[in-house]
Amino acid sequence: MSKHAAPRHRKAPERTALDVPRKAVRTTVLFGGLAAAATGTVVGGGLALGNEPATLAAATVTAPLQQGASAAAEPDRREPAVSRSSDRRAATDPAKAKALAVVAQSQVRAIAVTEDAADGDPKAIASALLGDFGWDGSQFGCLDKLWTRESNWNVHAHNASSGAHGIPQSLPGSKMASAGPDWENNPVTQIKWGLGYIQGRYGSPCNAWGHSESHGWY
Repeated sequence: MSKHAAPRHRKAPERTALDVPRKAVRTTVLFGGLAAAATGTVVGGGLALGNEPATLAAATVTAPLQQGASAAAEPDRREPAVSRSSDRRAATDPAKAKALAVVAQSQVRAIAVTEDAADGDPKAIASALLGDFGWDGSQFGCLDKLWTRESNWNVHAHNASSGAHGIPQSLPGSKMASAGPDWENNPVTQIKWGLGYIQGRYGSPCNAWGHSESHGWY
């Protein structure tokens, strides 16, 4: 070939299929490395190349994890919840049913005594109320003798010289107001007060009668 002949340009080599994956691999590795570096910076130092949203996202994720770890490490100091109904016996409990029946019968008896008070026999009322003060029927004989001597069971009996009033001869009569405002005329109110007085002072009607026999009063 002559020195002055125009040189032929070589045809640019065609890219082969193998060249494309290499570039893609390098690009992927490059961006992957940057992502890993950015992630490491966010988690480790709290900053991501000045990227504020990434920092907030990392803090948002990290805070609940730290709180959860603290809650797991700290022992639960709360007192166990106590239900009030936890100690309640079932309504079918035989002991409970029996107790409720006794209370119901007592309430019915008290209502019956109150309703029949105006026309009822004071002795019958007193006999019915003995059990409410813990006494049985054997105490009624002593009570009968005691209040027969004091007032003959007259709800309006009044001692003009001493001021004693009513079936139990309360002195003064106004003391019976502690059992009810109708103490002047209601035998139930007077008898309840009188039985309470005997219980607190002597323990039983028979003890009160024994004192009355010895001293003439109770």
